[in-house]
Amino acid sequence: MWPLYAAGFTTAFGAHGIAANLGGFSGDAVTSLLVLGGLLALYDGAEILLKPVFGTLADRVGPRPVLLGGLVAFALASVVYVVADGPAWLWAARLGQGAAASAFSPSASALVARLNPAAKRGRAFGSYGFYKSIGYTLGPLLGGVLVWAGGLRLLFAVLAVLGAAVAVWAAVSVPVVPPMAKVRQTLVDLVRRLADPRFLVPTGALAGATAALSAGVGFLPVSGRVDGLGPIATGAAVSLLAACAAVVQPRTGRALDEGRLETRTGLTAGLVVAAAGAACAMLPGLAGLLTGAALIGVGTGVITPLGFAALAANTPAERLGQTMGAAEIGREFGDAGGPLLVAAIASVATLTYGFGALAALLLAGALLVAARPRG
Repeated sequence: MWPLYAAGFTTAFGAHGIAANLGGFSGDAVTSLLVLGGLLALYDGAEILLKPVFGTLADRVGPRPVLLGGLVAFALASVVYVVADGPAWLWAARLGQGAAASAFSPSASALVARLNPAAKRGRAFGSYGFYKSIGYTLGPLLGGVLVWAGGLRLLFAVLAVLGAAVAVWAAVSVPVVPPMAKVRQTLVDLVRRLADPRFLVPTGALAGATAALSAGVGFLPVSGRVDGLGPIATGAAVSLLAACAAVVQPRTGRALDEGRLETRTGLTAGLVVAAAGAACAMLPGLAGLLTGAALIGVGTGVITPLGFAALAANTPAERLGQTMGAAEIGREFGDAGGPLLVAAIASVATLTYGFGALAALLLAGALLVAARPRG
């Protein structure tokens, strides 16, 4: 399992480590806010388009080859910018990294499900989410140190070494998981399965969690600055959010495996807690900022392992890659939709109303999950 946790860390660290430092340390490539937005969207855009494709491929040939190929491709894409420094090569490297992450991320999730019995999947996905959260937390901080020491090329070089090392580790340690014989699937079968509430409910909850997380990371510092708080306080809020999400996930997965937590109850509670965090972010001052960050982190940490464990439990083993890839699309839309919702409301009112709209949306999601019948 450790190489799979390392793969989750790699995609999170690569995504946030570079994104957090593009605007301040790549003046030759980032010539406007529009260009910066394009570079930031390139990674996620590649994932939205390609994750279902690679998830389906993992079902067809087995998840291990797709995992290894994606990690090797991630290392090679990172080397591109190290060898050929230039604005055009930065776009190419970022696109290549996003495409490679689209391969090894859903494959790693499918392997987490395939290599663990149903009774241990909650804990396994909780640990996977923990190390992914560590990557999100360390990405901006450690990435900033690397860029300060040697520029963006040093950060890309470290990512190349990291991707190659995890690929070798996975090749040595992760067992071969052959593709399973499956019944022929038509387009109607696929649509019916993806429209099933057993897929839509956990995927929707995961999208809500990601929306809250992304909006919190992006706008809590802005809210703090409006209240006159300095960068140390706002940075502490973002770190608190990520730390709470990381710590809660393994404990939630363990509670699910031991029968102390039911999926529907946990998803509902997680959305309510995240909604309470967004509501607390409406309050002025440091107390509202830190309370909002902590609650958003806890809510996200509860939802993530429960959502993925529910998807794995309700998906035929031969379709795990496809399902995980499709569920990741929901998370990507939440990742983009949360900040867009808050920004749209804030542009016509204030940031307080933006967080209020996010809280209302999360609470509505909680009510929908709670209304579903058990099972």
